[in-house]
Amino acid sequence: MNTRDDILGRVRAALGRSERSWEAARAEVKATFDARTAGPRPLFDADLAARFRREAERMSSTIDEVAALADVPAAVARYLDARALGRRGVMWPGLAELDWAGAGLAMETRAAGDADLLGITGCFCAIAETGTLMTCSGPRTPAATSLLPETHVAVVPMSRIVPAMEEAWALARSEIGELPRAVNFISGPSRTGDIEMTIVLGAHGPYRVHLVLVRSE
Repeated sequence: MNTRDDILGRVRAALGRSERSWEAARAEVKATFDARTAGPRPLFDADLAARFRREAERMSSTIDEVAALADVPAAVARYLDARALGRRGVMWPGLAELDWAGAGLAMETRAAGDADLLGITGCFCAIAETGTLMTCSGPRTPAATSLLPETHVAVVPMSRIVPAMEEAWALARSEIGELPRAVNFISGPSRTGDIEMTIVLGAHGPYRVHLVLVRSE
């Protein structure tokens, strides 16, 4: 038994908690959360993709839209060339099956380092209400890929766009269960207003966030 287990064990003993009562308490808390009622909610347009796109652009993201996942590498290459950005970067392993080399891109499947200028990721889901990406860290979805490079490109299947934060968390509970080490919400490029209340992009992360919406997976 390590020190943490020892301390928690003594706390449980002082409270008169046994393993059985602890499980019953957890079940009671879970039942309470499952039975919760939603508070007042804003109305959402039927077209969640249009709402997401509008809000994401308002947060200074740029957006492209493609018909299928196979079209993503060419769309990314067009974006990079239009801004005279390099064609080398890192990406999540789940995107490795796409034909990046055919689009003229040199991509590596590893977490980003200080020298990497381009990071390409997917997302767990996207939130229409605020134009926000939700990412969940893991061995195949390293958070550094979206946080360290100057340019972050995210592949967003339209089927993963949900109305609001409530649906995003509900999806995480149903699909993931126990939450990962880090859940990040990305609303456009990083920014700060610390200096004379002037907004500066790229202060603590990417200067640019580009979203490629995929109509069909």
